Amino acid sequence: MGVLPVVLAGCVVAFVVAVALALVYRARHRRDLGTTAERATFDTLHTAGLAAEQLRDGLSAAGAQRAVRHLRALLGADAVALTDRSAVLAVDGIAHNHASGAMKHVRRVLESGETAVLGAREVSCHAADCPSRGAVACAVVDGDAVVGALIAYGQQTSALLARAVEEVARWVSGQLELASVHLQRTQLAEAELRALRAQISPHFIYNSLTAVASFTRTDPERARELLLEFADFTRYALRRGGAFTTLAEELRNTERYLVLEQARFGDRLRISLRVAPEVLSVTVPFLVVQPLVENAVRHGLEGHDGVVTVSISATDRGFDARVVIEDDGAGAEPDVIRAALQAAPGGDRESVGLGNVDSRLRQVYGDEYGLVVETAPGAGTRVSFRVPKFAPGVRADHIRDEIVER
Repeated sequence: MGVLPVVLAGCVVAFVVAVALALVYRARHRRDLGTTAERATFDTLHTAGLAAEQLRDGLSAAGAQRAVRHLRALLGADAVALTDRSAVLAVDGIAHNHASGAMKHVRRVLESGETAVLGAREVSCHAADCPSRGAVACAVVDGDAVVGALIAYGQQTSALLARAVEEVARWVSGQLELASVHLQRTQLAEAELRALRAQISPHFIYNSLTAVASFTRTDPERARELLLEFADFTRYALRRGGAFTTLAEELRNTERYLVLEQARFGDRLRISLRVAPEVLSVTVPFLVVQPLVENAVRHGLEGHDGVVTVSISATDRGFDARVVIEDDGAGAEPDVIRAALQAAPGGDRESVGLGNVDSRLRQVYGDEYGLVVETAPGAGTRVSFRVPKFAPGVRADHIRDEIVER
């Protein structure tokens, strides 16, 4: 084969490759957005989602300012204003700045809760180039209370605009109710966490300090290490901050607790710890592991003269992480465990935090993520729970750990 045929063959191959690449590019970048109705539906849902994200913390000036432009896009109005009961929180659109004076336009709505349709006499500034010839104002409610108003300005009012504003205002109200429910759940979780902190056993504190004191003369270095572990444990357990941390931090604090208990019980208490490295970064509710381990130590050793082994494992289960705390101690009657799970937070100090931990897990993740307890007299106890690796609104709070340097 000569040089020319080889060159021609190379050019043909290059041309074919170029055509193939062009076809692949067109196939990958072809935009099949469906029918006009489907595109409109998608745009509406997308805009509503953007507005919902800004209202998740309730009716605030910051959230309203970010949400109001999306609300105007939903309504297609010249201007939209969102108010609370005392002030205009946010305005989007010009309309000769009529929306900035919206409080006088929504006064009746805030008082009665009924929709108001305003004409040019009430809205227009009568300037030749003023686009506002009317407005529709609707109440925004949270529960049964009117907490604000949504008002849309346009060149004309119609029954369709009035219905649209009512629907958007009803949707905003729904988002605010969801925000209130979320706030109530958060406050309840924080109250239960405070109750759990208050439930830290005085006997554990007394016994830990007694164990430290017992080593003061015989092994001063061991006493110093135990004292530092005790300080680190209490600092973590009583720290101020959010409701979530990482599984790694929870397990580290549990290890501090177990070091102190082993100093007290000696060879009677054995520990087994198996943790998959890939779950250490998973976010979990604060103080969710140590109270369960404390139950295993306390109730496993009660009425049991021999050695008790407490096993802790954390494994990867696909979308979830699974934590199991097991002891081969005395066990318990199922009815006793059932009563502990149903006890009010802080009410039963004999089962430290069992109901509290179960309640907080269910509040955060749902009922399918509550505690699973398996026990019988003389058969030991196994407590397990799952947490999703990723959950909306759940993230670890990074608080500076003021641990004493060793």
